[in-house]
Amino acid sequence: MSEIKKAEKIAGVKGMNDLLPDDAPLWELFENTVQSVLKSYGFQQVRTPIVEPTNLFARGLGEVTDVVEKEMYSFEDSMNGDKLTLRPEGTAGVVRSAIEHNLIYDGPRRLWYTGPMFRHEKPQRGRYRQFHQVGAEALGFTGPDIDAELIMMCQRFWDDLGLDNVRLELNSIGDAEERNQHKAALITYFEQHQDILDAEAKRRLLSNPLRILDTKNPAMQEMVNAAPKLLDYLGAESLAHFEGVQKILRHNSIPFTINPRLVRGLDYYNRTVFEWVTDDLGSQGTVCAGGRYDALFGIFGGKPTPACGFAMGIERLLELMKANGDVHQPAMCDVYLVHQGVEAQMQAMVLSERLRDAGLDVVLHCATANGVGSFKSQMKKADGSGAAYAVIIGEDEANNNTVSIKELRAGDAENNQVNVPFDTAVDYLVDQIAGSAESDCCDDPGHHHVHH
Repeated sequence: MSEIKKAEKIAGVKGMNDLLPDDAPLWELFENTVQSVLKSYGFQQVRTPIVEPTNLFARGLGEVTDVVEKEMYSFEDSMNGDKLTLRPEGTAGVVRSAIEHNLIYDGPRRLWYTGPMFRHEKPQRGRYRQFHQVGAEALGFTGPDIDAELIMMCQRFWDDLGLDNVRLELNSIGDAEERNQHKAALITYFEQHQDILDAEAKRRLLSNPLRILDTKNPAMQEMVNAAPKLLDYLGAESLAHFEGVQKILRHNSIPFTINPRLVRGLDYYNRTVFEWVTDDLGSQGTVCAGGRYDALFGIFGGKPTPACGFAMGIERLLELMKANGDVHQPAMCDVYLVHQGVEAQMQAMVLSERLRDAGLDVVLHCATANGVGSFKSQMKKADGSGAAYAVIIGEDEANNNTVSIKELRAGDAENNQVNVPFDTAVDYLVDQIAGSAESDCCDDPGHHHVHH
């Protein structure tokens, strides 16, 4: 008989990672923290599709940007020939949606989104081909106040996530006319230093000279540092707006540095741009970037609408949280249910549902290929679950209509096991767990699940 050939294993796509159960609590902590902060500022969630028409990004991001030229996952829909792209960022889709559904007609909106983005770049620590972002977009507000509010909201994220090694860099890139004057001055300046420009810079010289300021090439640093500064070309209105943002930040004790080389490769940005950077992730230091993009609605065919927003990379912020070392692993459940025998299993099923009705998290021991397993092996599982209590129903308990409740985190204390009537087990456990939640509420606000 011919041997059955073992099927070949299939691996995931390079740079696209699985979120494994051990990391899920950290993601949840991050997402819950960020969502509650966004809600506290009146932001509403919007969910746009992961796939958008390719020309949304070609138009929004500009044909000559790195993202559009080299990094987008674009394809033709074989069913109907549509040209589609996996979204490389979130803002374009949110603005498209706001225009399509006329979201701003009755006044400004504060919106936020979260989800996967896709870029075909070289995967590295904290940078993946499928990566996740949280972003906020404030649509329809003109003043420096909303710019400052977005920045202060970011500061609240870092405080609530326990990150104290993130600092704010700020700049203004003025309006289109001011940028054009500066751009002309830049081109003239760079042309005078042709001999120092590398191939990449020469390529960008006429298409997007601002990006030369971003260069990482050490041989060009000195020349680039002496280049004309955009701040010197700002008019009175742009300067007043920038001063307004700084004034609010100072008044609220938010420290920042003005970084005149902070630019945006995308044409639709104007006035305020900001980045939150850290030194704890190696060379790639930006964890959150934002700014004003008053021109984007017009570029997408909507009526002119002022807008300001930011996006942050979740994977990078999780790296920072891990580096800080203060990552609390919550237990999997409050109660682990151990049972032996047919009748006991029936009662365990009923009790586990009643405990869940009372707001507790319960893991019920279930059979595997090797059967249900001995009491000893089940107790080992109970211990490993992180549960505070094991509830045991054996044949004796099943016959007497009682349950045994064992405290699993009692240290060396003897007599940490009690027998209670089946019908009072729920009340007993809720009292125990709610009681301990009150006594240790000061050091661990996050864990206990009893819903009052």
